[in-house]
Amino acid sequence: MAGYDDRDGKIWLDGQLVEWRDAQVHELSHALHYASSVFEGERCYGGKIFKSREHSERLLQSGRLIDFEIPYTVDEIEAAKEATLKANGLTDAYVRAFAWRGAGEDMGVASARNPVRMAVAVWSWGNYDGDAKMKGAKLDVSKWKRPSPETIPSHAKAAGLYMICTLSKHAAEAKGCSDAMMFDYRGYVAEATGANIFFVKDGEVHTPKPDCFLNGLTRQTVIGMLEDRQVKVHERHIMPEELESFQQCWLTGTAAEVTPVGQIGDYNFEVGSLTRDIAEGYEQLVRT
Repeated sequence: MAGYDDRDGKIWLDGQLVEWRDAQVHELSHALHYASSVFEGERCYGGKIFKSREHSERLLQSGRLIDFEIPYTVDEIEAAKEATLKANGLTDAYVRAFAWRGAGEDMGVASARNPVRMAVAVWSWGNYDGDAKMKGAKLDVSKWKRPSPETIPSHAKAAGLYMICTLSKHAAEAKGCSDAMMFDYRGYVAEATGANIFFVKDGEVHTPKPDCFLNGLTRQTVIGMLEDRQVKVHERHIMPEELESFQQCWLTGTAAEVTPVGQIGDYNFEVGSLTRDIAEGYEQLVRT
C-alpha cells in the first residue's frame, strides 16, 4: 500500500475538497514544532459514522482545552465528514478529523496570531491489532506513565499527549507485542496506548477510573452495553498486583473497537464468553 501522502482520493481542507496529494501544510506550521493539534478517530459503518456528532463535539472541546477555537460548528464538521466520505466513494471507513495551529505571524511557543486550520481524511482500515480479535492481543507493560492532570490537559485528544504512546508502542512491537498497557503517574493501571482497558473477575467488570486519561466514547458505549446486560461495572483505581486475579481482559477504542487481550506482560487471560459477547454485541450495535 502507498504511503499516506501518496494516494488517490480527496481530503477536506479548510472548507474545500482537494486532491489527496495536494493536501499539504507549510513546514513552519506551529503544530509541527509545538504539537498544537487535536484530532478525532471515527469509524463509518454502512454509510453511517458511529457517534459522529459526539466526536465532532469532542474535537471542538479538545481545541478549547489547548487554547484555540476551531472555526467551524458541529454541523459544519458533520457536513465536512459526509462530503469527504462521498467524494472518496466510501461507506465503510476510518474517519480522521483534525485541527491545528498553522503557519502565521508567530513562530515561538506562543501562537495566538496564527490561523487555526482543519482537515478531514477518510480511508479503509481493517483491524487495528491484526488477528488479535480472534486469539487475544499480546501487550507489553510500558515504562512510560500517563501524566498528572496538573501537567497536561489530559481530557483533550491532543497530538502531543501521544508521544509517550508512540514510544510505548514501538517498544512493544520490538518485543513481538501489538500494544502496551500504561500505568498512570500514581502507579494505577490506566489504559493502552490508544485504547481503554477492561477486566473481568467472577462475572463482574473492572475498568480504570478515567481521571487522568481520555474517557473514550467506545468505553462509554461498552459500559452502557454491560449495564444493559445487568453486568456490574466497577470504575475504580486498579493496582498492578490485581492483574493476577483477573480472568478476562479487553481493549476499547474507535480503531480497536472491542479487542480481546490474551496476555499483559507475565499475566494471561482467557478470551471468555463475556468478552466475546461484548465484542459481538458492539459489532452489531455500530451497524444498526
